[in-house]
Order: sequence, then structure tokens, then C-alpha cells
Amino acid sequence: MKFYTLEEMTDKHIGERGTVEREEFDAAVEAALIGASIKEARKSLNLTQKELGERVGVLTAQISKIESGRNLTISTLVRVLRALGLTADFAIDGLKPIRLGATHKA
Repeated sequence: MKFYTLEEMTDKHIGERGTVEREEFDAAVEAALIGASIKEARKSLNLTQKELGERVGVLTAQISKIESGRNLTISTLVRVLRALGLTADFAIDGLKPIRLGATHKA
């Protein structure tokens, strides 16, 4: 019996790294992980989706989509992080890292 790594199976069934299909798959996985983290943070603060939506200024349905990894934009993510009192580090290779969600004092 031959065993395959997750990478080998993903390459075979989704596509190899660098292909459009694989990039879309990896992005969807990352978005889902961010959404799950937001949901976990919201629940740890004993907030409902409606309450978080009110803090952010969006409808409950939008919070549901965000927690499902859909409709994630950087601007909305920053607002959600601030509403939860959280920050996230963001880095692009070769550029200075930035902290999302941090409040800036004048």
C-alpha cells in the first residue's frame, strides 16, 4: 500500500502550486482560517454576531459571511479586529510588516 502526503494529494486533485486552481484553493483555505479565528475571538468575548455587527457597522449577515471566510476585505478585517480589540501582523515578502487593527494616536 502506497501512502501519499497531503501536498501530493492536493497537487493531484487541486493543482500544483502556481496554477490558478491551486492559488484560488489556497486563498480560500486562508480566508476560512481567518474567518474561523474571528468567530473564535467573538465567542471568547461572549458577543453575538449581531453585537459584533453593531460594533463594526455591518449587518449580522455580513459577520456570518466574514466568519465563513467570504467577503473578507482588508478594510472590513481591520474594522472587525478593532471591534474585537485585536491586531494581526501582515507581511509581504521584501516589505516592512504592518499591524492590522492597531489604533493610531495622533
